[in-house]
Amino acid sequence: MFIEQQNGKNKGSIEVVCGSMFSGKTEELIRRIERAHFAKLKTKIFKPKVDIRYHDTKVVSHNSNSVDSISVENAKSILSLTNNIQVVGIDEAQFFDEGIVEVCEFLADRGIRVILAGLNLDSGGNPFGSMPLLLSRADFITKLHAICAECGDLAQFTSCNEDKHQLVLLGESDKYEPLCRTCFKKIN
Repeated sequence: MFIEQQNGKNKGSIEVVCGSMFSGKTEELIRRIERAHFAKLKTKIFKPKVDIRYHDTKVVSHNSNSVDSISVENAKSILSLTNNIQVVGIDEAQFFDEGIVEVCEFLADRGIRVILAGLNLDSGGNPFGSMPLLLSRADFITKLHAICAECGDLAQFTSCNEDKHQLVLLGESDKYEPLCRTCFKKIN
């Protein structure tokens, strides 16, 4: 991805990286932020306060790569923390309130590149949180796939091994597994 320039100013954008669990969404977010650092752009990464799986103040991928982040209670909190920032990263976007869409559009309209990573579907196979709205407003979309834990094909679904009625259940491979469409339909 690149930042377009118009009259010497950065043109903002919204990029969404989505897919199932274990597809590499956070890894891709970290990669894009590191490239922005290399380009000497000012960056900040945010995550929802509810995400305490690996670390309180870092965004951490399943491969243990990490980057410093700021945990916020809600989407609007991001606005007051983005002065003089050129690139904003947001992990676990599906856990943010509906205000995340308005926040991302406001930042992009100010010339900021916004990169979000999140699950597009919940463990029931339904659109997750504000992700459908973010996808519809995105300038760029990257959909990643994991490998099906049952058959080895490409996986676009996440299956929960525990309480399937609880929408937010933090965990990793102990609670979730990626599945292809066929295996997901068999199990659910």
